[in-house]
Amino acid sequence: MSTAAKRTVAVAEAAEGARKGSRGVVIRTPIPGPKGKTVVEQDTQYLMTSTKTAPVVAQSGKGVWVTDVDGNRFLDFTSGVGVLGTGHCHPTVVQAVQKQAQELMHFAGTDFYYEIQVRLAEKLAKIAPGKNPKKVFFTNSGAESVEAALKLARWNTQRPLTLGLIGSFHGRTMGALTLTSSKPAQRRRFNAFAGGGVHIPAPTCYRCPYKLEYPSCDLHCVKILEELYFNTVLPPEEIAAFVGEPVIGEGGYVVPPKDYFQAMQKVLKPHGILHVSDEVQAGMGRTGKWWAIENFGVVPDMITTAKALGSGMPIGATVFDAKLDYTYQGAHSNTYGGNAVACASSLATFEVFEKEHLLENATKQGNYLLKRLKELQGKYDCIGDVRGLGLMVATDFVKDRRTREHASKLRDRVETEAYLRGLVLLGCGRSAIRFIPALIVKEAEIDEAVEIYDQSIGAALKAVGAS
Repeated sequence: MSTAAKRTVAVAEAAEGARKGSRGVVIRTPIPGPKGKTVVEQDTQYLMTSTKTAPVVAQSGKGVWVTDVDGNRFLDFTSGVGVLGTGHCHPTVVQAVQKQAQELMHFAGTDFYYEIQVRLAEKLAKIAPGKNPKKVFFTNSGAESVEAALKLARWNTQRPLTLGLIGSFHGRTMGALTLTSSKPAQRRRFNAFAGGGVHIPAPTCYRCPYKLEYPSCDLHCVKILEELYFNTVLPPEEIAAFVGEPVIGEGGYVVPPKDYFQAMQKVLKPHGILHVSDEVQAGMGRTGKWWAIENFGVVPDMITTAKALGSGMPIGATVFDAKLDYTYQGAHSNTYGGNAVACASSLATFEVFEKEHLLENATKQGNYLLKRLKELQGKYDCIGDVRGLGLMVATDFVKDRRTREHASKLRDRVETEAYLRGLVLLGCGRSAIRFIPALIVKEAEIDEAVEIYDQSIGAALKAVGAS
């Protein structure tokens, strides 16, 4: 079957579902449609090559729904790569942004003062794990939040090295890139980095690099740090910080064992190594708690956040133990961090979270999503693993369940078949697809997503098998 014919089938399936009243998805044209195709062509001409994954050309959004320039209505299970925890254009957030933009848009909060920035910092300090007083540095992105944490760690410890996990993602700026290691493309041709990044294997239990099984492994991936690395190539007195995602995000949505970070801190603390929890994707309620590290019963020295912090406005933060603050001015600062409009959006985001009980909904709907995807795992042998916490869930595609060999080509095809049918998803790792809908998602919307996903896997298996 030709590509055009396959697209026609996908459009017909989506239209049939809409006619039966069983779907909110509406597909009127091939994807992209005529207007969308023009935008894609212009984008290719004028914008830098980055990380495009699907030719979905958005015009408007509401809740978990996105309408494109050709009138197609998509079910968005990416939420802007985890940014839109409150959904697209939540009215409370929109109103707060509009009101603040009429009063004060910017006044360089690192150099001067305004109340809304202080209110947001107080909120973040109060919900951060641990009893010690906290302070906050506002940024514009996740990568910048990580950069700020790296500088704080180095300044406080006066040590040159930082420890990360293979498969993690911490950003693409040169300091953060020192630790990012989820794909070769991110690091290729950029050496030498800002320096100091050292990696050890992550707790990827589904494909353990040591070929062991949890819990009989006795957390070998932690113990080997002290037993081997510290005694050979990695002097602990030279490590400023361990930077880890509590749930590995772009690298495959890997959930560590419950006791992993407790064991890691037991190794780090005697050597004075700081613990930075990178919560840019996993934080802000995504796993059912404000911060994903709370699922593991430990208190980090620093938290980095961004994405869902502003419901679409660019804002990030580094939240840290107050004793780590600089003792003089000028060591670190920026221009746009704590922008007044972004702060208003963030405070409104917290208001929505609390009034609409989004932490509880993330847990409830996340459990339901896991259940539905495990039903598909029972139907399709190509789904090797279904994993996640809260509404941070992934399916991992394999060529063989015994060998667990990555089925990257099939994963890519499933992603394509899904958006052709009106479900927008993103891959992660080498062979997984992530599900990160807005935390307002309802059970019926999950049912619709799983129905489309089911059709997409069936179509992808036929396409890949025939190729």
